[in-house]
Amino acid sequence: MTHFWTFARRMLRYRWLVAAAMVFAALSAGGLGAGLLGIKPVLDNILGTTEGTARTLPAMAADLNATLPALSPRVPQRVIDALPTKPFDAVLWIMIGLGVLTMIGAACNFLHAYLSLTVISRTIANIRREAFHRVVHLPLRTVLRSGPSDMVSRIVYDSAALGAGFNALLSRAVAQVTKGLAAMCAAFWFDWRLASVALIVAPALATVIRKLGKRIRRASRSALEGQAGLYHAAGEALGGLRVVKVHAGERLEAGRFHRMNKLVVAQEFKVRTARALASPLIETLAMFILGALALVAIKAILDGHLEPNRFILVLGALGLAAASLKPLTGLLNDIQQASAAAGRLHELVSQPTEPGHDRKLPKLPPVRDRIEFVDVTLTYAGAGSPALDGISLEIPHGSTFAFVGPNGCGKTTLLSLIPRLFDPDTGCVTIDGRDVRGFNIRSLRRRIGVVTQDTVLFRGTIRENIAYAASGLGDAATAEQKIRAAARMARAEEFILAKPGGYDFQIGEQGAGLSGGQRQRLAIARAILRDPAILILDEATSMVDAESEARIAEAVAEFVSARSRGEPGGHSRTCLIVAHRLSTVLAADQIVVMDAGRIIDRGRHAELLARCDLYRSLVSNQLMKGEGAA
Repeated sequence: MTHFWTFARRMLRYRWLVAAAMVFAALSAGGLGAGLLGIKPVLDNILGTTEGTARTLPAMAADLNATLPALSPRVPQRVIDALPTKPFDAVLWIMIGLGVLTMIGAACNFLHAYLSLTVISRTIANIRREAFHRVVHLPLRTVLRSGPSDMVSRIVYDSAALGAGFNALLSRAVAQVTKGLAAMCAAFWFDWRLASVALIVAPALATVIRKLGKRIRRASRSALEGQAGLYHAAGEALGGLRVVKVHAGERLEAGRFHRMNKLVVAQEFKVRTARALASPLIETLAMFILGALALVAIKAILDGHLEPNRFILVLGALGLAAASLKPLTGLLNDIQQASAAAGRLHELVSQPTEPGHDRKLPKLPPVRDRIEFVDVTLTYAGAGSPALDGISLEIPHGSTFAFVGPNGCGKTTLLSLIPRLFDPDTGCVTIDGRDVRGFNIRSLRRRIGVVTQDTVLFRGTIRENIAYAASGLGDAATAEQKIRAAARMARAEEFILAKPGGYDFQIGEQGAGLSGGQRQRLAIARAILRDPAILILDEATSMVDAESEARIAEAVAEFVSARSRGEPGGHSRTCLIVAHRLSTVLAADQIVVMDAGRIIDRGRHAELLARCDLYRSLVSNQLMKGEGAA
């Protein structure tokens, strides 16, 4: 429960709204208590007192003045004189007063719920925002280890479960507790001896609720983890629905989802059992209380120590108190369930963020000399062998290097070290002789453009996707010119203008509405627009046909050799390519051959053909094959 209360304290950021909600809850409960106290004179007028005579309102007011302490305020005599003396008139006015109290109580109840839900919604929105902010700033290795689906589940589903707990605490529980306490106070006012009997069972109720709550919390956490697995299974199957269908894998995916769904249901059944037990146990204890109370009351009435009217009033007040407090069992169970979600959210927001975001770190100056890998080693969690094993490589600025090798040899991982998507376990990556870990990571990444094989586009217009996260574009007219120039350089404007709306064409989820080649050309335009000093192309032309690849290669060569627009007199750009086709390799200044996380050779095409067996094999079996789709 510690994490739940940690998050719950965040509602105090809106302390004035919380305070106002509490005041309205107290006023609503006060109206209930006043209504209960107002019933006594009604019964006295209808049934009479123990002496068998009905009481009038003036007599009751005078009796009240007589019982009040010496210094307390009293009902003024002129008010007493103005009160009706007929029993029926007295009952009528009391009922009118109770009606007014009911309306006031209903209004206060509405305002309490309205303000409470406002606080809860704002607090949960802040927690969701913080959780998402933390996720996007986590190291990539952490996200890949836990899985994006688990992160999304925590942000969406766990925050919703936490909100249900807040609602149970601030809105519903406060309302029920204040009303229950008001009814209990009225019961003690009528007869404290009878009301005290109801408190005997309080320790037993607390024990039952605590035991069941622990079971609910444990099962709820397991259920939430299972729901994250369900989200992952569903998202993976639907995201790859094209592959599922062409391989007739519908039954396989449905079976996998069904198995995970059964596990979630099993955990939810554990929660169900604990919640189902709570109500009958509480009701059983309540019946024992009622029986004991009835025996005590009957004995007192028979002995002449208790008025029947008073017994009826105490019983009614206790009944209202029980009716108000009974839902607390379910509300406490809701809070226990929310505490499981709070624990998972706390794990998320307490994870260390990606290093390098400290604004005190210096910004990376313009790149002018070289990029260097100095004996870098990296091993992924759970891997049996390192992805990179003692790699050292110097890349002069302004050159083009192509990286080739079998799948899984570490090409992508090596280039991912430059923008610090990963940090090496040992060794370092330097730019112009300085470790990239010594620079502000945002300034580092602003000087790097990356195009990957798995092109990522976002829901929005083509214009918005090209301009994604680009800075320094100037006013709207200048920005439009730069966007169009980047699209032309990436050989994308022709198909863009053919789309309905042109640059305003809406792209669907995962680039729906565009071919694979079109998506990649937009990604290249996005990288060009950033005007990077270092351009990384990771299988960037694998999804385009040979003709389109040739045009893009010309554009990349033109862009790489051009001087930086943002820096007058700036140097040309470094281009690092994970090669897919032989034409790309031939255009590189240097070819780096990798295998099993190591660099086994480097040089020009003719040199490597003459001396490197692996390179000859790659040229024959990999680099000469494959024509992508436009």
